[in-house]
Amino acid sequence: MTTQHETRHDTYYTVRPGDTLHAIAKRYHTTVKQLQIWNHIPDVNVIHPGQRLLVEKHADFVPFPGKDWFAGMPNSPIILMMAYRLIDEGCNRYPGNAEGVSPRWDEDHRDSYAMWQRKLGYSGSDANGVPGQTSWDKLRVPFPD
Repeated sequence: MTTQHETRHDTYYTVRPGDTLHAIAKRYHTTVKQLQIWNHIPDVNVIHPGQRLLVEKHADFVPFPGKDWFAGMPNSPIILMMAYRLIDEGCNRYPGNAEGVSPRWDEDHRDSYAMWQRKLGYSGSDANGVPGQTSWDKLRVPFPD
């Protein structure tokens, strides 16, 4: 018996004993914050066995905005969602915790993204912290709510 349920566009997961929102987010390549938003969870530390969670919206990943977009130093909720995904992937060069992450593209984002690129196996100028199409698509940044 599986605990994953597919619909035409979305993927749902039924919480099992011992599950955490962080582990579920990692398993489905999303963020704890995105799961919290999609499932209206007030406390990220409280989920219950048998609870059905939306874990993936197949059409809800931000398409690659292009290198020029990042060069323009955008101030966008997309940058926040990218940061949450990077943190979930263990690519965190942000000072403090996720609550203090800025929505404006800056060196902390660039350094964290460079960690992601290195995690994917890139090196040298391919791991410069500027998102490219392939690394962005693999990060699967969810749309802000």
